[in-house]
Order: sequence, then C-alpha cells, then structure tokens
Amino acid sequence: MTLSGRVALVTGASQGIGRACALRLAASGATVAVAARSHEKLAELVKEIEGSGGKAFAFPMDVADEEQVKSTFKRAIAQLGKIDILVNNAGITRDQLVMRMKRADWDAVLNTNLTSAYLCSQQAIGSMLKQRWGRIINVTSVFGQMGQAGQANYAASKAGLIGLTMAVAREVGSRNITCNAVAPGFIETAMTSGFSEDFKQNALKAIPLGRVGTPEDVANAVAFLASDEASYITGHVLSINGGMLMG
Repeated sequence: MTLSGRVALVTGASQGIGRACALRLAASGATVAVAARSHEKLAELVKEIEGSGGKAFAFPMDVADEEQVKSTFKRAIAQLGKIDILVNNAGITRDQLVMRMKRADWDAVLNTNLTSAYLCSQQAIGSMLKQRWGRIINVTSVFGQMGQAGQANYAASKAGLIGLTMAVAREVGSRNITCNAVAPGFIETAMTSGFSEDFKQNALKAIPLGRVGTPEDVANAVAFLASDEASYITGHVLSINGGMLMG
C-alpha cells in the first residue's frame, strides 16, 4: 500500500492514536499535516517524521473552535495544495454518571468529538471533490457501539460519528470519495491510562485476544482505509477491539 503523492490531515495528532496514524501515513508515503492544540508536541512529531525521511507540517488548531478549523484548513490547502485524506481523530472525555453530568461537560465532549468531525469534513470535501478522490476516516469507539456507564456524552458522540460516517458516505460516494470509521476497543493511550486497575482487568477479561490494543493497531487499519486497496469500502465501521464486541 503506497500513499505517495497523497496529502493527509490528522486531527488530535499530538498523542495516542492520532500520533500513531500520522506516523503510519507518513511511512506509507503521504505528506502529513498534523493538527492539535499542543504546538510543542506537534513540533516533536514533525521532527520525528522528517527524521525518518517523511514529510510533515504542523498546524496548531483547536477543533472545538469553528473559526480555527476554517482558517487552518484554508492554510493547509494553500500550503500543501490539497487534502486527499482526512482522519478525524480528536477526542476528549469528561466522565460522569448521566444524572450528575454537567451540561458544560456534555457540550465539550460533543463539540470536540462529533461537531469537529462535521466541521473538518466540510472543509476538506471541497478539495476532494476537485480531484475526484478522497478518504475520510472517523475514529469512533467500541463504546459508541455498546455504550458505557459514566460515559453518556462520550458514547453519544462516538455513536453520532457512526451516523455521520454513513450519511457522508452516501453524499460523496459518486465522486470517488469514501467515508469510513474505525472503532477501537481498549487501546493503551494517555486517555485510558487514567482508568482504574479494576476497570482495566475487567476489560481484559472481555477481550478474546487477551491483550490490550496499541495505537499502531488502529493506525494500520486507518492506513488501509486511506489506500487505493480500500476503494470499494465506504460507510463501514471497522472494529479494532480484539473481539471485545462482535457482530
């Protein structure tokens, strides 16, 4: 699978799954625009990609800010000429039981995890339509498929991403643009490192493959969906959960 000549933009690229996706896409030959709030972490990532012979450019951006999204995509397209591949990965958690959840925490998670994917896709699709080729990949979650106590906002945002994926796939399919989602299960990242040991052990018992996933497991699937080899796949949710949820 080669992505030579392609330009990819990855949100939430400063750490975890987003960082792994940026590294994997660059290793496959894509020029990668990495976007996140942390200037310092983006600079480190660009340096690492360039050190491995790849091409990367940092675009600091808060995906929850609509004006930042619009201006950043304009700059990226002006600088790199196009966007072929969009990975909507940025996400946060604000866990609490639904009866105690504050509206601000609901809004923050929905805005960052779901609304940002709509905004970023909207900005990228114009470039994809011009070249009649594009890949949009949304990073959802197993908890968007099965729910999770204490994560009503997170689960709702990730379930919403699945609906968004299928709707966009239907809208742009005739222009040779695909839109798919990956649904990671329990992946070892900074976001999951704060989980209690009891939660981790119980999660492990529910995984038939008997191990926690890695960001690279997700990145490999993203790279496949971004490639020409996945040209007849759209509106699909690819589960990467070690068998935690089947069917």
